[in-house]
Amino acid sequence: MLKFFSRSHDSQAGREDAGEAGSPNAPESAGKAGRRALLEQISEFLLAHDLDVSTANLDLARRAFSGEDLTLAEKIAERQLSGNKIDQNWLIELTGGDDDGRDNHHDLQRAELEKLMGKLDTSIASFSAATSKAQGTTAAYGDTLQEHVGKMTGTDMTGDMITSLAGLAKAMLERTREVEQEMKKSSEEADRLRKSLDRARRDAEIDHLTGLPNRRAFEAVYDANFRAAQAEIDNLSVAFVDIDHFKSVNDTHGHETGDRVIQAVSEVLQRISNDRCHVARHGGEEFVVLFRGKSVAEAMVILDQARESLAARNFINRTTDEPIGQVTFSGGVADVFAYSDPRIALKAADQALYRAKGEGRNRICAA
Repeated sequence: MLKFFSRSHDSQAGREDAGEAGSPNAPESAGKAGRRALLEQISEFLLAHDLDVSTANLDLARRAFSGEDLTLAEKIAERQLSGNKIDQNWLIELTGGDDDGRDNHHDLQRAELEKLMGKLDTSIASFSAATSKAQGTTAAYGDTLQEHVGKMTGTDMTGDMITSLAGLAKAMLERTREVEQEMKKSSEEADRLRKSLDRARRDAEIDHLTGLPNRRAFEAVYDANFRAAQAEIDNLSVAFVDIDHFKSVNDTHGHETGDRVIQAVSEVLQRISNDRCHVARHGGEEFVVLFRGKSVAEAMVILDQARESLAARNFINRTTDEPIGQVTFSGGVADVFAYSDPRIALKAADQALYRAKGEGRNRICAA
């Protein structure tokens, strides 16, 4: 059951909890009591459903339980009452119905990941610099100590004092050399950590099913090309592509076959990819293509050729040998600079895609 807090509730609580300000036994103010209860609800919700304590999840729970977003609250309540599982995938689907909510969710995830990687990169750089400096200092100290040991062992003076000092100096020199080697190993480990971080960054931008860049990587490419094309007064078109009747393929032949269909479509789209045509998997069975230097009409011709190439093939379920038949996709293309904001252009391309679906699928429509 979802609970909400209103002004009337706070006012009533205020009348019931009124006490002398500053008194150690004074009850909480109405506002503070409401905030505490809201925090408890949010915590209980996240823990009960084993959800990540992320910025996106905290904001979603806050909007639902505070009554700010009643539609969201109703959907969560319906899900709870039905007994269906509330997990991270369902929350993403829930916010995915709203373009702004979906964008905000991915933007928050991207910002959190960038922040985490930035902190790790800074820590590794600081550690590497400190280690290198310490290693240099230790080496210089060792060289000086070596010189003094040489002088002491080469002197004509005798006696227990000289022998003791020489032995102590040699022991210090050995330990200094050991520390120098340990510092060297630490420096090498820092280099390995930096390379691992670089690999993690690359992996975070790759869709591992298709090998294509993922949505996160595409957003960076989209922003960079938007600025460059704007500066050079160049054409920039963006397209969304979605596999037709994909749910039917999954339901009939299973997810493994569905994955192979996604891979087949990605291979067709990769053939049109180059340094001025960027293809990425946007999520699920949807892809996004960015055409630099191409008008909408030119981009549609390129996509249409890819569509015809795919539609000419017949697919078979490798596991059962049952025919899958023809696999097709629909697409929508928009001129990025025809809109006041590049995000609006993405929505326009998405709308054109669904118009292509509505007109019979297996076609490309312009926004």
